Amino acid sequence: MTGAAAGWRTQGQDAAVEAVRRAFVADALPHAILLAGPAGTGKTTLALDLAAALLCVEGGREARPCRACRGCRMVEHGNHPDLHRLTPAGAGAAIGIGGRDRGPGIRGLIDALSLLPAEGGARVAIVESADRMTEDAQSAFLKTLEEPPPGTVFVLCADEPDRLLPTVRSRCARIRLGPVGVRAIEAILAAEAGVDAPTAARLARVAAGRPGIALAYARAPDAVTIRGEIARGLLDLSGQRRAGRLTAIRDLLGRAGDLVRALDGTPNQPRPKRGSAAATEAEAGAGDESAPEASAVRAPAAERRRAALLLLAIWRDVVRDLALLERGGQRLVRDVDLLDDYEAAAARGPRDAGDGFLRRLGRSGELLENNVSPELALDALALAWGRAA
Repeated sequence: MTGAAAGWRTQGQDAAVEAVRRAFVADALPHAILLAGPAGTGKTTLALDLAAALLCVEGGREARPCRACRGCRMVEHGNHPDLHRLTPAGAGAAIGIGGRDRGPGIRGLIDALSLLPAEGGARVAIVESADRMTEDAQSAFLKTLEEPPPGTVFVLCADEPDRLLPTVRSRCARIRLGPVGVRAIEAILAAEAGVDAPTAARLARVAAGRPGIALAYARAPDAVTIRGEIARGLLDLSGQRRAGRLTAIRDLLGRAGDLVRALDGTPNQPRPKRGSAAATEAEAGAGDESAPEASAVRAPAAERRRAALLLLAIWRDVVRDLALLERGGQRLVRDVDLLDDYEAAAARGPRDAGDGFLRRLGRSGELLENNVSPELALDALALAWGRAA
């Protein structure tokens, strides 16, 4: 592809790359761009590609980004003074209004952009997970979008653009990034992570069109194993009594935390074995926010919430695959390594394994993002999972 030859690294999104690149080459970029699409489809990569092109100092526009000049290298290393990035933070994983005693937030970005460019050229402001901006933050950001500083391009990345205020969306040119085909993801995994063909095929299916997710698993082999353990644990929940479900879901939340750390490249701490003194003490306090020794509760709120959301994502995949299998769609199952487990679960009898439980999972995700206790949300799901339809 032409974009790739010119140093644009986003893969599998030819139409989106060409739209951005064409506007850049023609010097017709809008002052604000909204990159919308599911997580892991390449929004941040494309935003950084555009930043590199705008801050590149070599050759003509057709050849940018060159990936070799000082500007490109600083973008690559994340230390270009005219590239500003804002990401969610805090227990709610949100982007707030910021300001004095409130952290950086939107006001911190606005203040930084009020200064002259350090390199004397363009400036780029990337707002990652822009749909996580609070309403106050969006309102504070609106005036800057209406009257942007000279030479500044804003790039907003959003998994769910409809969560942005209509007034914010209307001031951005929207570019959609969709799911990437299985074969394209397999090629990306082979080129970027050196993954063998069978593993690439499995990860490409599991990633459901999101190459970023596939790459994260490819670079953390332990994560693939942990994900399989979580999926099997969720299938086993339906065969347990009430007390067993509540205990098991806490264990799965802990494993989801391990999975988050594996995907992040953070070493996991050894977890106490079931029945040990440490595990007994952790279980006793698992439902008590004030119990510092509870393994699932000991983690900061933001980490627990992130682990719970990842657990819900795996649960959705399990529900989908199980429902497909029960309806004769075996060839559409994403994680074929779990086929035997799905068949065993299906043999246990009818269940609400379709739209009804998927709606429950969706609602639980919304509650988690609104700071509901991860433990309480998961307890309710564990008790409801596997009931007869």
